[in-house]
Amino acid sequence: MKKLSEGRKMWVSVMVVFTVYATIFMIFEDYDRKYFHPLSEVSDWHLLAFSLVVMAGLGWLLHHYARRMDERISREQQEKQNQLRRELTQNIAHELKTPVTSILGYTETILDTPDIDDATKNKFIERTNAQAQRLSALLQDISTLNKMDYAAAMLQKERIDISAMVADIVLESEHALAARQMTFRNCLPEDICVQGNWQLLYGIFRNLTDNALNYAGRGTTITLTADRQPDGWHFAFSDNGVGVAPEHLPRLFERFYRVDKGRSREMGGTGLGLAIVKNAVVLHGGKIAARLTENGGLRFDFVLKEGDKNQS
Repeated sequence: MKKLSEGRKMWVSVMVVFTVYATIFMIFEDYDRKYFHPLSEVSDWHLLAFSLVVMAGLGWLLHHYARRMDERISREQQEKQNQLRRELTQNIAHELKTPVTSILGYTETILDTPDIDDATKNKFIERTNAQAQRLSALLQDISTLNKMDYAAAMLQKERIDISAMVADIVLESEHALAARQMTFRNCLPEDICVQGNWQLLYGIFRNLTDNALNYAGRGTTITLTADRQPDGWHFAFSDNGVGVAPEHLPRLFERFYRVDKGRSREMGGTGLGLAIVKNAVVLHGGKIAARLTENGGLRFDFVLKEGDKNQS
């Protein structure tokens, strides 16, 4: 069934109210009568005809203004979408420019300096490789967001063991955790399974882990808990690190938004990790919110629906 536009909703609502009012008025003629009296007089039929004419005129007028309202709303939405696309394009171009410029700078230096010593050449090659990896990660994140935006219905879903997935992520992060003297307290029960896309679900927990690794601070603790409720599994991913200023919380999930732009790029972040997390949570029927903990760290609360256990 086609969804009514805002203008048509207004038109239908007003016409229903007018029709009900006119019907009551014509049947009872006034509000003192308690019983139905047929239209026995000529004046009653004249009144009925007049009401129908007024109703038709009012309906046409309301339809005209409803269509204009729908056109205005559509224009405003289109302008907003165009503005968002322009901003996104500018942000992508800006983010791509930094690693590309670095790669070109290092490679041109190597090519233009034939007698460069091996130690310097190797250092430039290592830096070029690091920037290439960052560029690859950025392109991968952009591709992931595009899939969620334009091809969400085509994403393959299956029964995913979240407990096993998180256990693997903890193992994958052991070296980074040790280097920063951090601890990951995985308090998930062993039976968490949801119906979803493996890549997107992995991205939720991987990106939250990387975000904490990069910005929580040395010697901090990451804690992940979950409890089962009627609407799905409720997860709490938190750390006892430095957190963020309260004014940043509403914008943490925006694409390319960075609390500390210089430090984010230095840590190798693409600026899209938390945007991917939010979109992936929403595509799995849940919602996510960020808040500061009592000790100043950052906490993410989100819900993932279990889905149909019979699907495969």
